[in-house]
Amino acid sequence: MRFTLRFLPRNAAACALLALAPLTAYSQDAPVPETHGIVVANMDRSVKPGDDFYRYANGAWIKRTEIPADRGYIDPYGGDYEDDSNDLTRKRIAGLIEEATHANAPAGSNSRKIADLYNSFMDEATIEAKGLAPLRPHLDAIAAIRDKHELARALGESLRAGRLNTDSFHTPNFFGLWVGPGFNDPKRYDAYLLQGGLELPDREYYLSDSESMRDLRYQYQKHVSAILKLAGFADTDVRAQHIIELEHAIAERHAPLADEHNIYKANNTWKQADFAANAPGLDWAEYFRGAGLTGQASFIVWQPAACTGESALVASVALETWKDWLAFHLIENYAAELPKAFADERFAFFGKALFGSTEQPPRRLRGVAMVNSLLGDALGQEYAQRYFSPETKAQIQIMVANIIAAYRRRIDALSWMDPATKAEAQAKLSSLYVGIGYPETWRDYSSYEVKAADIFGNVWRSHLSDYHRLVARLGHAVDRREWCMYPQTIDACELPLQNGLYFPAAYLEPPNFDPQAPAAVNYAAVGSSIGHEISHTFDAQGSAFDSTGRVRNWWKPADMAHFNEAAARLAAQYDIYKPFPDLAVNGKQTLDENIADLGGISAAYDAYCVSFAGKAVRVQNGLSGNQQFFLGFAQKWASKWSEAFLRQVVMTDDHSPDQFRPITVRNLDAWYAAFDVKPGDKLYLAPADRVHIW
Repeated sequence: MRFTLRFLPRNAAACALLALAPLTAYSQDAPVPETHGIVVANMDRSVKPGDDFYRYANGAWIKRTEIPADRGYIDPYGGDYEDDSNDLTRKRIAGLIEEATHANAPAGSNSRKIADLYNSFMDEATIEAKGLAPLRPHLDAIAAIRDKHELARALGESLRAGRLNTDSFHTPNFFGLWVGPGFNDPKRYDAYLLQGGLELPDREYYLSDSESMRDLRYQYQKHVSAILKLAGFADTDVRAQHIIELEHAIAERHAPLADEHNIYKANNTWKQADFAANAPGLDWAEYFRGAGLTGQASFIVWQPAACTGESALVASVALETWKDWLAFHLIENYAAELPKAFADERFAFFGKALFGSTEQPPRRLRGVAMVNSLLGDALGQEYAQRYFSPETKAQIQIMVANIIAAYRRRIDALSWMDPATKAEAQAKLSSLYVGIGYPETWRDYSSYEVKAADIFGNVWRSHLSDYHRLVARLGHAVDRREWCMYPQTIDACELPLQNGLYFPAAYLEPPNFDPQAPAAVNYAAVGSSIGHEISHTFDAQGSAFDSTGRVRNWWKPADMAHFNEAAARLAAQYDIYKPFPDLAVNGKQTLDENIADLGGISAAYDAYCVSFAGKAVRVQNGLSGNQQFFLGFAQKWASKWSEAFLRQVVMTDDHSPDQFRPITVRNLDAWYAAFDVKPGDKLYLAPADRVHIW
């Protein structure tokens, strides 16, 4: 995964709750897979590898697999795209929570907080008895707003009270706040202001004129009306229409996802005094007062046009519409912690209509996901201690060193890159921080109060605690080794402002890493991921940062021109991939990830070859070493998607869908030789058309 400065939409985060398997089986680990290496039974040898390499590697598994009713996605390990986990990881997490609920731990301890948080979510009787009472003071405060001056303060307060998410360029809050190393001074934490205001995953869900998007907007409007009706509002159809019209207007002012990766365009420092002139319409002094940010002298405004456009809407749209918008977003934001009718209505739209799931998981499973979200480091510390061995860490460290060495050789061999640019690239590799398994320091939850019978208050206080912790960092020194992920997360990331790579413990398990699998398969699976994240330090976005994490153009113009030309050719390859007749992959939107996939598998292949130092690789199941390598890469991406969820990924994700990621091997000469791919095969590219970047 590429971890950029993005915020995951609240509705996508909520759908992480749809991905859990039965808690009754969570007290012990799943059986160890019998197959170590290529799963021959998953292959479909009736497919020519040169025609459809993905189905050649995974076709039998795809044919015999059904997507569970409570998910929009599945892979051979029970993985779910929405929460970065698989069945084994979920069982382990649930087991840790179950232990905490029986531990009778002392008050204030992490174990007690885990138990009380989970029990408060499971106390349905209390939740039903309270009804909307926990939310009522906040709804009353919105209803009492008298003018645009007070509206600005309320919009600022919503920033503090909303969920803080970290994986998309928009947030349901009016604006989003991200606190991270500064573009221009990465040694200090700075404040980034991002576009916001939408509940649907992306602007295209509001603006696209396709039949599927029109139908989804119709269902969304009915959902908005239903949520307001449950909360006791009158005239909900009219209110819902006005809310949708407002969100449509906000979407029109948002920057498209494909345009979000130009760091130079995002690097706009506005002093607090500049906002009134640059973005008139919103009372910025009151907004920052409501957000608790009056002491912040300046902000980096990522999408200045969206900031200006959204601010103007505050002045032009009726006050009552804004109040309804605030009320709806507040209720939507906390539907999971309200009586069952609210959670069910939310699932009916975001689970069924938007993501293609047909059944909502039992409450206990949603509780596990909620605890993992709010107390992830508390669970992660125990997870890493139990499930990540020093031996695995040592093996991964060797692979990392080998793949970094492969990048060094590849950079030195580039004929098109100037020596000065090469020197800067090598400096980035030399200063790269690689975190493996778990962080060196753990999150302190001592300021977070958890009560056993107060789920709404627990979630509300978690949001405030997160917000205050981040705001308190502003202006202070950056901890370059801090992690953005929990050890129990099945994903990896690269943080360009910290020049760091992070590989959590749960990611370093099958299918990514199996100590009993052949080296060819491990280099293809986790090795390509290591190479993928390293590649991000040099892609269209990563190349904007130097070895210290500062935004600086260190490329010679001719080098950048060559890179851009090769990148455009790769984008054109992906533009022709169509999962549906009416929807194609956006090569520009997914470009950085596609570059990283290509660079990652190329460097991993080099490192794999060097690791054998010319020795013969053992044939397994009739497959040569090179065949095992490329099949290992393709089987890593085995998955099956609901149509609704796949459409959402194509439209909103900067990664290509899994079915298209393995076929970047059509750019590697060694793949052609391994599978005897010839002209006339559908994936064949003439040597001159194969894209080589790193």
